[in-house]
Amino acid sequence: MPTLVSHPDEVKVISRRFGQGAAEIDKYLELDGYKAVQKAIAQGPDKMAAWIIDTMKASGLRGRGGAGFPTGMKWSFVPKQSEKPKYVLVNGDESEPGTCKDHVIFLHDPHAVIEGTMIAGLAIGSKMGFIYLRGEYRYLLKIMEKAVADAYAKGFLGKNIFGSGLDFDIVTQSGAGAYEVGEESALMESLEGKRGVPRIKPPFPAVVGLYGGPTVINNAETIASAPHILLMGGEEYAKIGSERNGGTRLFGISGHVERPGVYELPMGYNLKKAIYDVAGGVKDGKKLKAVVPGGSSCPVLLPEEIDVGLDFDQMGKAGTMLGSGGIVVLDETVSIVEFALRTIAFYQHESCGWCIPCREGTDWIKKTLTRVYNGGGSKKDVANVQYLAENMMGRTFCPLGDAAAMPTLGFVKKFRKEFEDYIEGHKAGTPIITVEQLVGAH
Repeated sequence: MPTLVSHPDEVKVISRRFGQGAAEIDKYLELDGYKAVQKAIAQGPDKMAAWIIDTMKASGLRGRGGAGFPTGMKWSFVPKQSEKPKYVLVNGDESEPGTCKDHVIFLHDPHAVIEGTMIAGLAIGSKMGFIYLRGEYRYLLKIMEKAVADAYAKGFLGKNIFGSGLDFDIVTQSGAGAYEVGEESALMESLEGKRGVPRIKPPFPAVVGLYGGPTVINNAETIASAPHILLMGGEEYAKIGSERNGGTRLFGISGHVERPGVYELPMGYNLKKAIYDVAGGVKDGKKLKAVVPGGSSCPVLLPEEIDVGLDFDQMGKAGTMLGSGGIVVLDETVSIVEFALRTIAFYQHESCGWCIPCREGTDWIKKTLTRVYNGGGSKKDVANVQYLAENMMGRTFCPLGDAAAMPTLGFVKKFRKEFEDYIEGHKAGTPIITVEQLVGAH
């Protein structure tokens, strides 16, 4: 379970209720709960939707699931008129290795997710929301289900919410442990009771989404930010972050650091400072070897590359991504060969198999790196791994192929000498270890 920690540099917006018992609805109400949705309703039926979307646009909030698309703009894409019902879908399928930010929201502030879902619904004219949690989050599902039941008991959900004449219902749903359904179209397929594989786009969910109706899909942290933004104002929220990257973000810092945990930092906060000041530096005084800045799909950064701001634009310029906010710190003892193998083994296991480049590419990279790890590799294998990864990029229905290829390319390009030295120092004939044994040994 992620540690609830604190640091003076944190700016508590989304986490301001953490540790205060806000999972209980009465405590949530004491802490300004459900005031934001009532503030939106008070704008009146003619102005409400536009006011919400304008406020969200002004906030500079960008999707916290990894893509970083502006939230207010995304909501504005949903057609005002539709013959089919509109839906709000909260993506809580937090399966990216190194990521645990949504976890703490569901645990400590589930009503913020409910209220944010209602706000998104009012913005697009929806009467129905779905909150989809990762399959492994069974105990969090119970917390979420209780929060929804309590909101119904108070009359906040269902018919005539807050006396507005508007109806809004929420259903919770659990996944079955598939990383693939974190992709928005695969998530809709799963929610509809089908196999969780991606859809071809276009059409996009804003036009043809869940059950064929216009659908807004946002990450749980994005949705939970909405009530705070409406209460404090979009412009004020935007001031906290960096240019074009408004507000704060929950960062899960893990790996070889002295104080691992989930911290809420302003967008644009310096990555080096986050590691050495906020998380206390590399554990046991060892040297830093590499940093995975935003979850396992993000290309690795070298120690000389971490003096960079944690926002979507600055990380992009640094040749990596902000991703899902999972910062993994690796010290000098880590074998990049082993780390690369463990990473690709995850993506090979989680590939839905729908696209040939992803299905075959992840399998061949895993086989090649397994051979290298077991002492049977050659220097040509390093070039082959790079070739395979490059030919996966941009050739699949969903981003899983890219998510597997990007870190692999980062490891090979930045640590090629380590791969070659490993191959030179590990001759064929050593005992064979399977990836399953390797993962189980840690």
